[in-house]
Amino acid sequence: MKTSNALLVLLLCCSATGCSKDQPTGAIDYSLSSRWLSLPAPIKPVDVFYIYPTVWHKTDPAESNICAIDNQTMLSGSLIAYSCQATAFETAGNVFAPFYRQADSPYMLTLSEAERWKIVSEIPAHDVIDAFKYYLEHYNNGRPFILAGHSQGSNVMQVLLSEYMAVNPEVYKRMIAAYMIGYPVPAQFMADNGHLKFAEGPDDTGVIISFNTQSPNVLPGHNPVVGNIVGFVINPISWTRDETVATTAEGLGSYLPDPVSGKFTRGPQYADARIDKTQGMLICTTADEHSLTSDGNVMGLGVYHIYDYAFYYYNIRANAENRANIYLKKY
Repeated sequence: MKTSNALLVLLLCCSATGCSKDQPTGAIDYSLSSRWLSLPAPIKPVDVFYIYPTVWHKTDPAESNICAIDNQTMLSGSLIAYSCQATAFETAGNVFAPFYRQADSPYMLTLSEAERWKIVSEIPAHDVIDAFKYYLEHYNNGRPFILAGHSQGSNVMQVLLSEYMAVNPEVYKRMIAAYMIGYPVPAQFMADNGHLKFAEGPDDTGVIISFNTQSPNVLPGHNPVVGNIVGFVINPISWTRDETVATTAEGLGSYLPDPVSGKFTRGPQYADARIDKTQGMLICTTADEHSLTSDGNVMGLGVYHIYDYAFYYYNIRANAENRANIYLKKY
């Protein structure tokens, strides 16, 4: 299977349009529908608040490391990310998704964990928290909700959970789960945030769900997404936290581009899954790493970052439905 342009755009997005060379300033007005990627008419008893991954990077060294809210590359890239990822949650709830000003991905990958946190905590997380507050006040109407994100979106979600939820426990009580996929959740983060819990199985609610996927051939420390950060992991096929292999026969299907048309379609389960606790990674042995990177995966051979959702799409969908149903029965 070859990498599709739709997936590559999540990392490459090489247009230079729409980004100021000055640091973007000022709050975003989330009362404007143009500041939302998705504003559904709520028809389900559960909401989903989706934070898309990095879909922009600067092409001029003189540009700001944060893009403008109307950056055309980000706007178009976020639509593609939504179609590959957020659609997994559409059967579980009404999916709301704000636009937010993003940090430059290549720049972020050069930084330490503490430096990344500082950058993301400023404009990207400030935007998302503002959007989340507006969503709660004007759109949520008291419904329970799922948080879903990937990559930089999950990094932003960490700030939302650690800062906003810590002082708003009544809101946190309505959180069914936080799918913080594609960014590590280290033990220190959990220790520093005693109000948060990591998932232990397929049915618990009010929990964080996270994993980062790679080939067994990636050497420790060579995955640029996580570096040497060892995070908590749950297996997205078996929904356990032990190191037992979940085979493709146990999976519900992957959502991958057709090799001819490039259109995303449901197919047989493509990826197995095994947790490596030493690295804090999810290991997939069944994917063809050379085929997947033949179009130029900038993350490196065997780093399946852009496939975190695609490999386990229908397992994620079923799990979100399950946790939502359990929460609704409980409360």
